[in-house]
Amino acid sequence: MRRTRTNRTAPTNPTLPEERVATLLQAMETIQILVIGDLMLDHFIWGTVRRISPEAPVPVVEFDREARMPGGAANVARNVKALGAKIEIGGFVGADSDGATLKDLLEEDGVGCRGILIDPKRPTSTKLRIVAGQQQVARLDRERTDPTTSRQTQQLLQRIKPTLETVDAVILADYGKGALTETLITELQAHCRPRAIWMSLDPKPVHATAVCGISLLTPNRKELFDIAGIRDSVRNRDPLQDAPLMAAAEHLLETRRPGLLLVTLGELGLLLCQRNQPPLHIPTTAKEVFDVSGAGDTVIACFTLAIAAGASPVEAAILANHAAGVVVGKFGTATVSPVELQSRFNHVA
Repeated sequence: MRRTRTNRTAPTNPTLPEERVATLLQAMETIQILVIGDLMLDHFIWGTVRRISPEAPVPVVEFDREARMPGGAANVARNVKALGAKIEIGGFVGADSDGATLKDLLEEDGVGCRGILIDPKRPTSTKLRIVAGQQQVARLDRERTDPTTSRQTQQLLQRIKPTLETVDAVILADYGKGALTETLITELQAHCRPRAIWMSLDPKPVHATAVCGISLLTPNRKELFDIAGIRDSVRNRDPLQDAPLMAAAEHLLETRRPGLLLVTLGELGLLLCQRNQPPLHIPTTAKEVFDVSGAGDTVIACFTLAIAAGASPVEAAILANHAAGVVVGKFGTATVSPVELQSRFNHVA
């Protein structure tokens, strides 16, 4: 097997002229994206801690405020819409108030919800986070993670089929909650590949090990090693000098053969890998980090949208990195606007 030679290096800290950013952002307004995956509702409660409970050694959080936001695949769709594109979403919610709330929030944001189906046998996936100051005190998840049935998969395919005929790209947002089955992914590939429709997958190891030939994979570091089946070890602050990381990336490129591999590395930024090309490390541009919830959603949304708008892989990675740098400076699952993204490059210039 021919090796990808990911040990070569490429220049770091790349940027884009602000005129090119403006051109790409304008082009995004003409793009239509379909997001399919695990729909979630993020419920945040903020409060203040002044004492420990006399009943148990836990903090007492005095309620201040709360908010509900689209999460999971729904947050990916919300990020696509915030950047100006047309967006439809497909997935499942429960026959409950959380499902109704999630759909209402998406429609308020301008997300097309014709692909949302109700599964009466499972609750809407909900994550309740309790935050005191800037510290998350606890998280309560309400969900089921067993795969949807073959019948539900076919129902979803039939519901999204009209949208598939008109989209420029498809994003598969897998959070391991059962919406994305191997059958669904395979059938979507069979539709998109002959039509040259770009497909991005934010993978979970349970599915990614059986998926080959996707246009883009966007695992985080842990997911990369889990999918590759390689043990993670001591990390190097320079990803390009991180031998285990390079080995895991090379393994995925050779065995899963994505068009592109974009590894999200948290505070270290992004690593863009292509076969027969040197890897590119793009350091984070975040100036303040308040909340990393949903940053990966922003990355896959912005990168895919940029590619569909005519960006090169490097340009798309630069844009996605700056977009992530904006959202981690906000509380909760957040989005970035074209104005905010453009301003990042104006300041750089």
